[in-house]
Amino acid sequence: MGHCGITSSKTALVFLNLIFWAAAGVLCYVGAYVFITYDDYDHFFEDVYTLIPAVTIIAAGALLFVIGLIGCCATVRESYCGLTTFVVILLLVFMTEVAVVVLGYVYRAKVEDEVNTTIQKIYDEYNGTNSNAQSRAIDYVQRQLQCCGIHTYTDWQNTHWYEESKNNSVPISCCKTNVVGCTGSLTRPEDLYPEGCEALVVSKLKEIMMYVIWTALTFACAQMLGMLCACVVLCHRGRDPAYELLITGGTVA
Repeated sequence: MGHCGITSSKTALVFLNLIFWAAAGVLCYVGAYVFITYDDYDHFFEDVYTLIPAVTIIAAGALLFVIGLIGCCATVRESYCGLTTFVVILLLVFMTEVAVVVLGYVYRAKVEDEVNTTIQKIYDEYNGTNSNAQSRAIDYVQRQLQCCGIHTYTDWQNTHWYEESKNNSVPISCCKTNVVGCTGSLTRPEDLYPEGCEALVVSKLKEIMMYVIWTALTFACAQMLGMLCACVVLCHRGRDPAYELLITGGTVA
């Protein structure tokens, strides 16, 4: 009965290590996705520490790949030292992912304040040229999120760009994609996106942070199961002489 439990734990542990390898790739992908998305929206952030959860989750992914390798070798060879190392490193990664979840919630709560603080400044610095970073950022966001202005398209009337252009229009990036020949004129508001960008940017960034949080939580649960299985094998190996003889091919007297 005891040997059956050990065998089941070892089988589950090998399977979990294969999952850890896949998880390592997923964690690195999620972290990279956050970096790439942040690059598109970085003008709406002044706090670069918002990237800490992404950096941490990539580091956890790299460690998880090493853990999977150590775990498979230690389980197949039934190495006490290897399994102990596996459990210790797995515990460290588990704690790291718990930290990612906490940091994710902290920075998710700060997203709205960050965007509210910077978005007006970015719109004021818009000049409509491709060489201007703020202009590229706003045009990208308005096309990508299908929005116009901060709260609505009429917000453009309060910008320096509108006052200088004097053509009673908004940027072309405010035009709906299905409208042909749209010039951004305020005399044809039906051609423009009615929703403002502030709420949509906040929603998008919070959504990205939730990907990080749920990914970390999911794999943290899998790691708890891995630690449990490894501990079962370690405990039986340390206290069951028959198990030692089974490993070495001996017999019980």
